Amino acid sequence: MPASILEEVDDLLDVAQTRRRATLLGCPSCGSVHVAQVLGDNGGISYVCTACGHSWS
Repeated sequence: MPASILEEVDDLLDVAQTRRRATLLGCPSCGSVHVAQVLGDNGGISYVCTACGHSWS
């Protein structure tokens, strides 16, 4: 348990930064994180890079 509110805030910020890094999806073609999630042809999930247009599933 943190000894102060500042330690608690630091812990929460660390968790938030870790989650953000873990949830970012990068384009395998250009490395951009500007990726859209779209519904695929057979009902699956596909991804499209809005920077270069590359798509994958």
